[in-house]
Amino acid sequence: MTRLLDGYDGVLLDLDGTVYRGRFAIPGAVPTVHAIRQAGRPMGFVTNNASRGPAEVAAQLTAFGFAVDPAHVITSAQAGAALLAERLDTGSAVLVVGTDALADEVKAVRLAAVRTADEAPAGVVQGHSPATCWSDLAEACLAIRAGALWVACNVDPTLPTERGELPGNGAMVAALRAATGLEPLVAGKPQRRLLDQAAARIGARHPLVVGDRLDTDIAGACAAGMDALLVLTGVSGLVDLLAAPPEQRPRFVAADLTALLEPADSSEITEQPGWYVELAGGVATLGHRTPADPADPLSALRALCAAAWSADRTPSAIRAADDAARAALAALGLP
Repeated sequence: MTRLLDGYDGVLLDLDGTVYRGRFAIPGAVPTVHAIRQAGRPMGFVTNNASRGPAEVAAQLTAFGFAVDPAHVITSAQAGAALLAERLDTGSAVLVVGTDALADEVKAVRLAAVRTADEAPAGVVQGHSPATCWSDLAEACLAIRAGALWVACNVDPTLPTERGELPGNGAMVAALRAATGLEPLVAGKPQRRLLDQAAARIGARHPLVVGDRLDTDIAGACAAGMDALLVLTGVSGLVDLLAAPPEQRPRFVAADLTALLEPADSSEITEQPGWYVELAGGVATLGHRTPADPADPLSALRALCAAAWSADRTPSAIRAADDAARAALAALGLP
């Protein structure tokens, strides 16, 4: 059997919502990562979350059972610091809105990390921190208004946790955007910089990107010209996928990471032999071709996406042509 994994020379895995959610590993993730390693495929763990350094992230992953080398963890904090280093003189002061781990990345590229606008920073770098408060945003606002180069490590509006979706760095970026009327440079996904760095780090020329967010993980893969697998264990849902614009469309979609160990065609978004989809007047009619075979709801979703994307038209309604289609749509939670 040729597995999805076998078509690529490396795997770039998102973390939050893909490998773990909050304090818990997502079911099936640990054995899948072990299987990837046993297959000899290099892996990069790529996160838009800039709150922790690679060693801390690797320690958490190892505690979950993944046994990860910190060198294989690539964060948006690293990408943000590198972006600043490209544009500022060595030794320039950078105001850090984020954790000490983000400040450490700034120092690692020979810039000075500061915390107030009174120190005349040439740059501002903003990354997720649960401790960010009004006074931190106020200092950044003053610096940005004074002309400092503003870099956001990422702009994810939410962060998936075991309790649900909570405000992410993008929510705090939105506050500064409203206060300054300006836009930051973005270092993390969906910009390709982070994924390019990750692919180079693991020595992959044709990696597969795996993530749970269309607007960051999948959009970043598309921008970098890499194939992507969307897993439905995090933020983006089925309706989001159906309505995805071309720059956010993955090649594959599956329930979770275990799809990497299954045949590629069982996850690919294309016409499905067991289903047909007819589009007319904005309505998609889904029907099951083979009543004797089990009706897989996710294959129905792939058929719907393939039809909608081919027509470049999101259906305003979905109709079931038979009981199998009706059951599939109910299982998917699609009205």
